[in-house]
Formats: sequence, C-alpha cells, structure tokens
Amino acid sequence: MTTVITYGTFDLFHVGHVRLLERARGFGDRLVVGLSTDAFNETKGKTTLMPYAHRAAILESCRHVDRVIPEESWDQKRRDIQAFGVDVFVMGDDWRGRFDDLGDLCRVEYLPRTRDVSSSQLKQAIRVFQQLDQDLS
Repeated sequence: MTTVITYGTFDLFHVGHVRLLERARGFGDRLVVGLSTDAFNETKGKTTLMPYAHRAAILESCRHVDRVIPEESWDQKRRDIQAFGVDVFVMGDDWRGRFDDLGDLCRVEYLPRTRDVSSSQLKQAIRVFQQLDQDLS
C-alpha cells in the first residue's frame, strides 16, 4: 500500500482543494492530510474563517481523504512521514523547494495550483462585499 501525505489549512474549502486532494491521492492508495490547527495558524500569522473542527469535518467527508491529523508545528512533518509510513509527500507548487529535505525519507512532489481560485481570493472578495454592505447601510 502506497501512503501519500499533504498539509494545509483548507479554509473556505473550494475546487482547488478538491483538485489538490484528488491529484495527491492519485500518487497512492491512502491519503493522510495534515490540517493546520488554529493555534499553529496563529504562529504563522494566519487566521481562518472556519475553526479547525469544521475544516477537519469537511476534509474527513472528502472521498479522496483517508485520514486527517492535526498539524501543530513545521517540524512535525518528518515524524509524521515516519509514523504513517509515507511514501510520497505532496504540496502545491507555491511551496516548491521548501520541503526537498524530506526527500531522504520519501518522494517529494509539488503540484500546480488550480488557476484563478484560492482561499485568499475568496477572503478578499468577502471583505469587498462586507465593505459594500457597510457603505450601503
């Protein structure tokens, strides 16, 4: 059995996330997703609109995902790869080169992002609509 792992925040779940998970799963038989906790996101200067439990429930319902684990620090990836017997580590290509050092434990793959969609773009659109709503009030 080939095990694949990927990591992310997966806030405002969208088609780009679905495509990443589908392509990641295509590298093996089992997909483990390390989901950034709210506390870990704070250390990265990120805030999410959805709490960890909601994001985890969405990922767990995705047919491409076999297991969701909390990502609580940058350095846990090595431990996770060993603990879950990971064969392939997958991330979006916006992280290209950042995790090459894991190549001594498993194969490292960077996948192209889905064009024209991202959580950041969705959050910006929400902010614009909120501002318009306030301006009209």
